[in-house]
Amino acid sequence: MFTNEEKIAEFILYCAVSKNLSDKTVKAYRSDLGNFSRFENDTGLGLREYLTMLYKTGHKSATIKRHVASLSQYFAYVYKHDRKNNPMNDLDMKIKLERSLPKTIPLYDMRKLFSYLYRLKACAVSEFGRFQITRDLALLDLIASTGIRIGEAAAIRLDDLDMRSRIVLIHGKGRKERLLYLSCSETLDNLREWLSVRKKLRPDNDYLFVNRHLCKLSEHGIEDIFKKYRDGAKIASSSTPHYLRHTFATNLLANGSDLRSVQELLGHSNISVTERYTEVTTSRKIKVMKRYNYRNNLLGLSTR
Repeated sequence: MFTNEEKIAEFILYCAVSKNLSDKTVKAYRSDLGNFSRFENDTGLGLREYLTMLYKTGHKSATIKRHVASLSQYFAYVYKHDRKNNPMNDLDMKIKLERSLPKTIPLYDMRKLFSYLYRLKACAVSEFGRFQITRDLALLDLIASTGIRIGEAAAIRLDDLDMRSRIVLIHGKGRKERLLYLSCSETLDNLREWLSVRKKLRPDNDYLFVNRHLCKLSEHGIEDIFKKYRDGAKIASSSTPHYLRHTFATNLLANGSDLRSVQELLGHSNISVTERYTEVTTSRKIKVMKRYNYRNNLLGLSTR
C-alpha cells in the first residue's frame, strides 16, 4: 500500500504551509490523493491500474494528467530520502492532452448581452433589484473588459481597486499577482455605481462583490449570474463565464496585440497556453488595453 491518511494529511499540510500553494491546488491534491487511496484500499491495486481505471471510466486526459501530477508530488515528498523506491519511477505513461480551440462569444452576442443588462438596469424599481443589476453589470463588465477568471473576480478586495489610476490588482493562480488597467470608461462607470451601492449596504467584509447576504460572492454565484443574463439575452446556451475570458484574449490578438502582452494580461505562466505569455511593463499593458480591448468599442449602450 502506497498511501495512508496520516501521510496524505502531512503532505497536504506541507503544501499549504511550506509550499504556500493556493487553496484550489491544495484542494485538488486532497481530492486526487483521497480518490487513489480509496481505490488502493478497495482493490489492492496500484498506480498503473488506477490510472487505467480513470481512462476506462471516461475521464478526460487533462484530469488524468492532473492526477498524475498530484501523485507525483505526493510520492516525491514521501520518498524524498529514498528516491530509488519511489513507485512513480516505474510509471511510464505518456498522456496526450486533447487540444481544443478556445470558445468565444461573437461580438454581436456581446452587444446583445450588455444591451440586455442596461435595459434591466433602466427598469429596476425595487431596492433589491437595483442592488442586483448594478452589481451584476459591474461584475460581468469587469470580467469582459479584463479577461480575468471568475475566481479572480470573486477574490478582488476594495484595496485592490484604484479607481483614480484605473488599476485593479488581480490575485491569480499560484498566488501570482498582476496589475490590469481599466481601459473602458463604461466599465469604470459601472464599477463606480456598484461601489456607491455597496457602500450603503455596509457589508462587514472588504470583498468587492458580495451576495444578497452581504458575504463574498462565490465562483458558483458568478456562474449562476452569467447563466441568468445569458439566457435572458438569448445568446448561445453553451456559453460560460470563461468564454468572456477567451473572447477578450482572442479579440486582443485579432486586433493586433502581441502574444506576450496578452500572456501577461491573462496571467498565464507559460506562453504555450495562449501560445501564450512574459512580464511586460504597466505602461505597455495600458497601451495594449487602450488600443486593442474590444470592450472599448461597445460604448454608448448605457444611454440607449
